[in-house]
Amino acid sequence: MSSSRKVIELFYDVVSPYSWLAFEVLCRYRNVWNIELKFHPAFLGGVMQGSGNRPPAMVPNKGEYLVKDLTRLASYMNVPLCQPSNTFEVMFEKGSLAAMRFITAVVENAKDGDRLVENVSREVWKRIWSTDQDICEPSSLSEAGLKAGLSSSEVEELIRQAKSQPVKDKLKQTTQEALDYKAFGFPLIICHVDGKPEVFFGSDRFELMAYCIGEKWLGPQPDKLTSYL
Repeated sequence: MSSSRKVIELFYDVVSPYSWLAFEVLCRYRNVWNIELKFHPAFLGGVMQGSGNRPPAMVPNKGEYLVKDLTRLASYMNVPLCQPSNTFEVMFEKGSLAAMRFITAVVENAKDGDRLVENVSREVWKRIWSTDQDICEPSSLSEAGLKAGLSSSEVEELIRQAKSQPVKDKLKQTTQEALDYKAFGFPLIICHVDGKPEVFFGSDRFELMAYCIGEKWLGPQPDKLTSYL
């Protein structure tokens, strides 16, 4: 392992299950790869529109494949991910704008680095992709915030800020930053190597990512592997 810390940025939206997989794996590799992991909550809908892309699930054969793929990956990566009862409604009718504004408000108020952002993001992901709960209503986001360790007063203030223009603008700005990296979907992972950004899309590029940053890929559960070495 090299001594200098490498910066890795993750652009994500909680509506994306593949982003959750990438998020959990990168969190596990924080110390294994000696990286500084930076979270950038953004709006996937804005990236899809800005890049001219369309959701893969809109193609029936792709949608059927993705369900099977996510089931296998959830087991392989040890992430408690399962399909919502109505995936189309969750992803395309309800969406994630309110949730991403809430997480953006957390980013803007975080005092302990990204740990709180990590915890809140994970709790919101769990609601949509593990326990099949709403992520649109303020009461649902409040519950996620409380489970992540926020106080009732902090949650109330974040819910208020999530509706403010500065937070809305910040989310738009972060989404545009992803588009500036030529994003066409999430997760978008940026590895800064020798002053140059290496851009990766998806949750299946970790082996190549490790090669590019001069580290070793030990699988999606590095702690489990190293405990046997």
